[in-house]
Amino acid sequence: MRTSIEKKYAIVFTLLITIVIFVCWCANALLLTKYYMSRKLGTISRIYEQLDTASVDYGADSNQFKTIFENNTATFNCDILVLNQDMNVLAANVMDESKTTDRLLSYFFDDKDKDYQPRIIEKNDKYTMQYSKDNADGAGFLELYGVLSTGNPIVIRSAMAGINDNAKLANIFLAYIGLIAIVISYFIVKLITKTITKPVLKMVEISDKMANLDFDTKYEGNDENEIGLLGEHMNRMSMTLEKTICELKTANTELESELKKRSEIDEMRKDFLNNVSHELKTPIALIQGYAEGLEDCINDDAESREFYLDVIIDETNKMNKLVRNLLDLNELEHGNGNVTIERFDITELISNCIESFNVLIKQNDIAVEFDDSKSYMVWSDEFKIEQVFNNYLSNAINHVSGEKKTIRIVLSDIGSKIRISVYNTGDNIPEADLDKLFDKFYKVDKARTREYGGNGIGLSIVKAAMDSLNQNYGVVNCEGGVEFWFEVDSK
Repeated sequence: MRTSIEKKYAIVFTLLITIVIFVCWCANALLLTKYYMSRKLGTISRIYEQLDTASVDYGADSNQFKTIFENNTATFNCDILVLNQDMNVLAANVMDESKTTDRLLSYFFDDKDKDYQPRIIEKNDKYTMQYSKDNADGAGFLELYGVLSTGNPIVIRSAMAGINDNAKLANIFLAYIGLIAIVISYFIVKLITKTITKPVLKMVEISDKMANLDFDTKYEGNDENEIGLLGEHMNRMSMTLEKTICELKTANTELESELKKRSEIDEMRKDFLNNVSHELKTPIALIQGYAEGLEDCINDDAESREFYLDVIIDETNKMNKLVRNLLDLNELEHGNGNVTIERFDITELISNCIESFNVLIKQNDIAVEFDDSKSYMVWSDEFKIEQVFNNYLSNAINHVSGEKKTIRIVLSDIGSKIRISVYNTGDNIPEADLDKLFDKFYKVDKARTREYGGNGIGLSIVKAAMDSLNQNYGVVNCEGGVEFWFEVDSK
């Protein structure tokens, strides 16, 4: 299962922040107490230097010395005891002066019987700094004991309990803040990465559509960075691919059509000559007969002559229509008409074709059913598809029958193709004739075909056009009517 970039970034950055906070917490837990001790030893050393300087400058029993003493005890929260030359207390801020005095004197006289031997941290000719414990309660202290330059003994002491408590509180506080920071950072990173992944996801959607040969969607972001540049390049690639595919489809269609036509061209020529001679025989005979009748003045009245002339003109129009259809068919079958594959809306094309037949539809009192609310984009030769549909619609108009004359046009999405069906109410076509309907000059009901001027070429034009496009087409009998259909590529 794939993990989104947004989730990956959120996890990675949250993990990184967690590691940083954990390292800080470990450093705090391991080093903070030592750091506090180092700073406290420095403070104790500075207090000694200030008091030593004051004792030299003003004297240990002066008011100035006492003022400096009190300022240091108030500022740094340390216990300080200074004795005079007679070992009496000169200045102190300790609770038990006698006990502290005895402790100081024990250091000078190196009492080996103490329960706890202090750990010396620093020692010089003026003072000694050490870590010691109270014999009574075991509390730890940082101590400085020594002699001022004036000869006055001095002890400065700071309890370790405050330092340890502060370190623990700092660690607990850092742990809470760290957890809050991790949670907040996770959501912030997710929010930030979402702004990055949103255009990326849009390009993923576009690339997926491009993989299915849908090039209509374009990247519309205005990012002035690498993502925006990538989107611009994808749009250019989409346009190039669409153009290339159009050219390839056109070339492929032309090549397939050319190969098929070469193998059939000889047979087509023979069929063409035979069928043309057959179709022209009847109208030529009629024209000749009625023309000779006019020449011989068989009927002298104006009405008869008018009738003869109408027959001649009607037969001439049928021959003209036959010749035009034959030219169209010949052009399709011999490949003189170029195949141009393009993308267009077949719903719009069908609507326009129905509109052009509107006069005939109304004259014949036909109800046409067609849902044009949904657009279907297809790849094909728009001119040839229009020819095919017009022949189907014309055929339906000529053969529709029944109490309620109805023509129903349906567009169906069948995967990578769109099927166009034209249904008309009326009699079914005999099963034996279904396979021959698209042959040149074939007519099921010759009398009716001649009645509306048909010549059996229209469905042959459909066959030639669909073969040139390498697409499927056909006809089926339905309940109460007949349905003609053809297919075009949608992808």
